[in-house]
This record gives sequence, C-alpha cells and structure tokens, in this order.
Amino acid sequence: MERASEGRVCDVLVVGSGAGGLATAITAKKYGLSVIVIEKEAVFGGTTAFSGGVLWIPGNRHGRTNNPGDTREAARRYMAAETGNWFQPEAVDAYLAEGPRMLDWFEKETAVQFVPTLYPDYHPTMDGGVDVGRSVLAAPFDTSALGADLKRLRPPLSTITFMGMMFNSSNADIKHFFNATKSPVSFAYVLKRLVAHAGEVVRHGRGVQVTSGNALAARLAKSCLDLGIPILTETPAMHLVKADGRVIGVDIGGKNPGRITARRGVVLACGGYAHDLARRAEAYAHLKAGGGHFSPVPEAITGDGIRLGEEAGAAFDAEYPQPAAWMPVSRVPGKGVFPHLLDRYKPGMIAVLSNGRRFTNESESYHDVGAAMVASGEAAAWLICDHRTIRKYGLGHAKPAPMPLWLWLRSGYLKKGRTLAELARACGIDTQGLEETVSTFNRGAREGRDEAFHRGETSFNRYLADPDHKPNPAVAPVEQGPFYAVRMEMGDLGTFDGLKTTVPGEVLDRQGTVIPGLYAVGNDRASIMGGNYPGAGITLGPAMTFGWITGRHLAGVAQETDSKTDNRERAS
Repeated sequence: MERASEGRVCDVLVVGSGAGGLATAITAKKYGLSVIVIEKEAVFGGTTAFSGGVLWIPGNRHGRTNNPGDTREAARRYMAAETGNWFQPEAVDAYLAEGPRMLDWFEKETAVQFVPTLYPDYHPTMDGGVDVGRSVLAAPFDTSALGADLKRLRPPLSTITFMGMMFNSSNADIKHFFNATKSPVSFAYVLKRLVAHAGEVVRHGRGVQVTSGNALAARLAKSCLDLGIPILTETPAMHLVKADGRVIGVDIGGKNPGRITARRGVVLACGGYAHDLARRAEAYAHLKAGGGHFSPVPEAITGDGIRLGEEAGAAFDAEYPQPAAWMPVSRVPGKGVFPHLLDRYKPGMIAVLSNGRRFTNESESYHDVGAAMVASGEAAAWLICDHRTIRKYGLGHAKPAPMPLWLWLRSGYLKKGRTLAELARACGIDTQGLEETVSTFNRGAREGRDEAFHRGETSFNRYLADPDHKPNPAVAPVEQGPFYAVRMEMGDLGTFDGLKTTVPGEVLDRQGTVIPGLYAVGNDRASIMGGNYPGAGITLGPAMTFGWITGRHLAGVAQETDSKTDNRERAS
C-alpha cells in the first residue's frame, strides 16, 4: 500500500480522489507537471464510486447522434432558466464550451471512456430543455486491470447491488432480472450473469465487471496509475502550508506524517460536506426543523476541503436555496441506506405524508421529490404499492418475485396490511386520508391519468417507468391487496454549496481576491447549478470539466475559447 513520505515535492498536489480531483491530476500530468494525489481513506474513488457514473455534457459527440439539433444556445437558456438568480454566465459559458472538448480529450488520451444514454433533461419542457442527448455514462470496466490496486478501489454502495453485482439504472440487465421467472431468455441471461459473478468473486474476492460510478472511478484511477501518478491512501491532509501569502503545500497525517510541497498549486477535491454534521445542521432546513438526514455518501466526506480552505481565508457561504442534491432514502436494518433511484417511477407506486395525502409527482427527479419532502414540513414520506406492483418491481430494498418478502417484513423495513386501513395503522398514517387519496388516485389511474400531479406527462417521467405498461408507463392503480409501504427519509448525493472560485478554480477570499496557490474542484467548489438539478450527471459533468480546466490552467494552457472557434461551435 502506497503512503506518503517526508519531504516530497511536486508541481501539483491534489487532496481527494473523486472524479474532479483525478481529472485535474490526469490533465496536469498529461501537460508535463509532476502530480501527487492524497486520500485520507484506505480506498480511492470518493463519492464517484458510489454514483450513477453519468455526466451531463451538452453538445457531447455521443449525444449529437441522438439529438443533432441541440445547440449550445439552447443549453445556455436551459441553465439560465434552471439557476435563476444564481446564474453564473462566465462559468456556464466555460462549462458549455469546454465540456465536449474535455470528453473528447479524456476518451482520446486516457482509459476513461463513455457511452451514450437516452436520459432526458429532468425538466425537458423548460426553455432549452431536451428529451435526449446531453447525458453520457461511463463505459463498463473490468477492474481486474487495476491489478494489486483493485483492493484500494472503493466498492459500490452495497444496497444498490444484487449479490454484489452492479447494473446501470437504464440497463437491459434490470429488465432481465425483473423477467427472470417469466422469460426463458431472461432466465438464461440472469443465470449466466450469476455464474460469471461467482467466478469473479472466487478469483478476485469481489465482482470485477463494474458499471456506473464504480466504472468511472476505476477508469480514472487506472489512467492516473498508468501515468505514474501516485495515489497515496491513508494520507489525510491536516493543514495547508503558506509562505509569503501563497499556499505551497500540505502537512499530512496518517501513518507517515510529514509535508508535501507543491510548486504550482494545491487542489482541494475532498467531495464537499455531506457528513460534516455541524455545517449541514446550519444549512439544511429540515435539520433545523428537527428532521433527520441519512446520506448514502461515504462517511469520510466530512468537509475537509472546505475547512482547509477557510483556514487559508477562503470564502464559504451556505447560500443556495437547496444546499444539497436531495435523495429520498430508506434505512435498511443491518445494511445501511438505500437510495430510491428507480422504484418511485414505476406504475402503481404513490408517496404520501403522515396525513395520507400525496404531495408531489413521484416520477420527478430524486432532487425534486426530496425538495418536496422538505417543503412538506415532514422531510419524510411513505412509498406505497399493492401486491401486484411489489412482486413485479420490488419496493425499496425489497426485491421483486421470486425473492421472498419475509426477510424485509420481519426486520420491520417493509410494512404490510391486508387493507389500506390496516397498512395505515402499521405505518402511523391517517387512515381516512390514505383511503381517500388512493380512491381519488385510482379513478384516474385506471385510465392512465394523474389528475393531481400529471405524472407521466414528460419524457423524463416516462424514462425510468415501465414502457410496457399502457397507456401511461408511470401510472397504475393501487388496488390489489395486500398493500405494502416503505418509509422514505431525507438523504443527499452531495452538497452544492462550496468554496468561491474563479472559472479556472482559483479559490477566492472574502474580498474576492485569489488565494495564490490554492484551487478547488468537484463538490469543494460551489456548484454552477445554483442549488437546482437540471439533468442526469450535473455533479460529475462539472467536476470533470472544471477539473480539466483547472489542470490546464495549472499547466499554463489557455482555454481554447477564442471567438472564431466559439462562433463556429455555436452555429453547429
């Protein structure tokens, strides 16, 4: 296991090993700088390794195949509409110009590869929104290519794997597993996957065919290691070192404490503050109101980069209306936190508050549903379905047929009632409210309509639903008992508030002056999304794009946004 030693010197020191940090490190190294990455945990990959591995990059070459009519102007209008008063024109213009170039550069120069997706923007009916073409996904990866470093790759979030196997959220794998007991083709496919996975576990101690964010983290790490960039794990950054007003390095702790000097700059890439309990208690409205919060983000994401920046005089303010990317989660006894990424979209699912009333369109994005939970004043809700629906799609961590339900029922994770009234009593939901809600919902749902929240009327609502369910892939009645429920609570996928920076990532102090030698990328840098969530991949897209911009800036390479090129691309 590689650890730091006393007195090391490099051009660029990156603190953190998520997508933003590794993108910066790879870029700086490719342009001739010496680079060291330090990571306080024993594993690398950060929150990226837990994520969906999707990047929102308007104008990318993969997306142009599916949507050749999309333009940068349309994406800019969409960003302006989504961010409102928090629109940052200079940063947004740089992001939209450099994002596609970043993607092409990484695919040409490194082991990082992407595949297209059919994801719509999350609000496709907004000005500039599109139904397809802006989100790409990390290509699957065989992590055995990491060799001995495989043991240092953060495993995927266990609650969203099946026996350790990974699936992309929109992958055909999931459909095969849903249909394994109904289709010989799907049964054969699932059997083949299970046998292959068992072989991987025997040979490597874990599954090595990974997808989503685990694939992206692995590809970025492989690219770093191929370039000879050391990733020093179990090496926490304790304090920044300054001389003559400039940040010149970091004092490190761990088993080999010492100092690493950086001639060009120190890059903070510690992933934000999702588990900084004191900071989020000040920023999260539902915590101030006495609610709970259960983040699936790695527990080591405790705001280290922001703390280090503040010690050097950096400006941090929790100012966005929504300070984090909200994710409804449920707590699985003995296993951790389950993020509700897919089940909410399926027909036959509804979410209600303790009064038994629906409060939002369940098929909107996780962030929008989470924001609605916060706005409800409860910061929690019950996701409810009938027997037919749970056996077809599962519910939360409870899996569809043929997996039995008794384990989740026995643990108390899953609630059950022969009637809606019995379910309401088991959950502490108002009985009359629930019965009236379901009755009203079912009247329209039998014809594929959601008169209250218009569920299934946008391309995004339909994208993760069931295309085989007619007439509305996102709507079906809740009517065949017994009935089931899972309690959803507030979580997040990472924080939006971060350190103030210039476009190239130079950290600013409270007077708006650059702190020489100090940079921030990823969730340590304030998000350009203004506390909103426009589409799949709006965290990783900016993380890698601005990581690339920061790496080039450190190497003295100017942005390629001259007016001639910019005008030519705007016309395309």
